Amino acid sequence: MGNTISIFDTTLRDGTQGEGISLSAEDKVKIAQRLDLLGVHYIEGGNPGSNSKDIEFFQRVKGLKLNAKLTAFGSTRRKNSLAEQDSSLLRIVESGVPAATLVGKSWDFHVHTALQTTLEENLSMIYDSFAFLKRQGVEAIFDAEHFFDGYKHNPDYALAVLRKAQDAGADWIVLCDTNGGTLPHEIHAIVSRMASELSAPIGIHTHNDCELAVANTLAAVQAGARQVQGTINGYGERCGNANLCSIIPTLQLKMDHRCISDDQLQSLTKTARYISEIANVHMPVAQPYVGNAAFAHKGGIHVSAIMKDSKTYEHIQPELVGNKQRILVSELAGQSNIISKAQELGLDINANNDKTKRIMEKIKDLEHQGYQFEGADASLELLLREAFGEMKEIFKLESLKMLVEKTNGSGMNAEAIVKVNVDGQTIYMAAEGNGPVNALNNALRKALEQFYPSINDFHLSDYKVRVIDEKDATAAKVRVLMESTDFKSTWNTVGVSSNVIEASWEALVDSIRYALLTKSKIDSHDEPREQFGLLNH
Repeated sequence: MGNTISIFDTTLRDGTQGEGISLSAEDKVKIAQRLDLLGVHYIEGGNPGSNSKDIEFFQRVKGLKLNAKLTAFGSTRRKNSLAEQDSSLLRIVESGVPAATLVGKSWDFHVHTALQTTLEENLSMIYDSFAFLKRQGVEAIFDAEHFFDGYKHNPDYALAVLRKAQDAGADWIVLCDTNGGTLPHEIHAIVSRMASELSAPIGIHTHNDCELAVANTLAAVQAGARQVQGTINGYGERCGNANLCSIIPTLQLKMDHRCISDDQLQSLTKTARYISEIANVHMPVAQPYVGNAAFAHKGGIHVSAIMKDSKTYEHIQPELVGNKQRILVSELAGQSNIISKAQELGLDINANNDKTKRIMEKIKDLEHQGYQFEGADASLELLLREAFGEMKEIFKLESLKMLVEKTNGSGMNAEAIVKVNVDGQTIYMAAEGNGPVNALNNALRKALEQFYPSINDFHLSDYKVRVIDEKDATAAKVRVLMESTDFKSTWNTVGVSSNVIEASWEALVDSIRYALLTKSKIDSHDEPREQFGLLNH
């Protein structure tokens, strides 16, 4: 195996600067623990003193036994002052962290314009700050802000900045493409020269404004960088930071570098999805390596080939990163898709089976009506199991009523009343919600929880409505896609109707049926699901 690459995660600091991302102290603690399990070497938690949230985080994280080095963030001392009296540096030391990252200016334009000081004073600010941290026994990492722009504008001064930090004892010199505008060949050439000029190890910190953050990071590693900084799922300001979910497996599986253990790499997909849930940011389905569609196959020719050998259309084994192969089924799919999907579920099926032909026709007919199963794997699995006689009803709907009321001066209130039959027992339940779908969900869950306690272990995480044919205006059919999660995995269901409540009901029922069938423990004692008649064997 090649050289070890140090992974520096800044999801909790730089990642939170992304639009729409706000993490509580509790959120940050949870993410730090998950990052530690992933095996990253540094976890940058924020600035211990800049705000009450970060102060609370650094206080709480002291009680955790992390293998990763918790790292505080700050900047070099203020101009024309003493490092020993700088409040930001003092807060870093007082926090008790083993490592700290200080950002400093390496572009003369920024020194004059942003700091409004001299080039000589900026060099002193850098030297004094790192010398102070080292006297306090803190591992010190220098983030040379705007380094590549600075180097292209004034290479002698940019190099002088790095040497000043090195002379002061900085343990890492990290070159930052802060504006995200540098190209991979430029990164490679500049990092190569810095590696030859400096004795301190080099790191790389890139942004994604040209969608090159991952490529630039890999180019820097090829040129000699031995620390990579980035965030989970590429969260970060503007277009984001370098995505560690792409960088880590590429370095390890394709470039012969060691970043984390093989077992930890297999937790990458779960880590990415867990953090997206905590951050309340929906993951792109096509995100490389860890996305839901990263190893999804739809074309019949493709599916036929991967059934013979997955290497025909997959660049790695998805299990290496904790993901899985998915076969999509739609009106464009051939029998190979149905056969592969059914075999994945353990169903006895072959190309000459009449059931295969019937289910294929049924799927095509449903998709003609507006259903879309390539984005609703859970509904598809239920459909296939029903076709092969492998399921019983977990409940039967007897009636459903919706009441929506708006009074003067108040918002809209919704109430759902459901009557369901479970094993011959009729349950009548009403519940309110902040909308019709929420009320439906609440009422159905309350009706079923006495029979299936595990229904409380999962929840809806996303809800989308799409008008299928706009020309029909308010009478148009709508397609509802629901995503549900138990924080370990997600599943998607679909419903179609000219009535949005009915479409939502279909998707909701499928979500609950699927969860009780495959995702959740039926009760706290782990009794077999056959006891409840979910599977018909």
